[in-house]
Amino acid sequence: MNFHDTAEAAGRVVDAVGTIVILVGGLTAAILAVRGARQRRPTVYGDFRRFFGRSILLGLELLVAADIIRTVAVTPTLESVSVLGVIVLIRTFLSFSLELEITGRWPWQKEPKPQS
Repeated sequence: MNFHDTAEAAGRVVDAVGTIVILVGGLTAAILAVRGARQRRPTVYGDFRRFFGRSILLGLELLVAADIIRTVAVTPTLESVSVLGVIVLIRTFLSFSLELEITGRWPWQKEPKPQS
């Protein structure tokens, strides 16, 4: 097995892990939401969104890493690097949007201090 094959296999593994993280996170969030609904917790929907959103964020990070591995190590052409750039921009926008939805603030904003 040469470097090209190893890098391609590593990219596929990281891709699979990213997909699994999103799927397992969604399933776990749904199970927790059903339990919370049975207990009549008023925060079920918000908890579901936060948990699932974090799973998507982690999965997106892994999918970006897999794209970088495959693009830089396997096919470093100008066209593939350009496509990677567009993919990273789109996924970064999605990550920022999800972070805003989950926390109510942008990633670079400090967490508000608790009022006493």
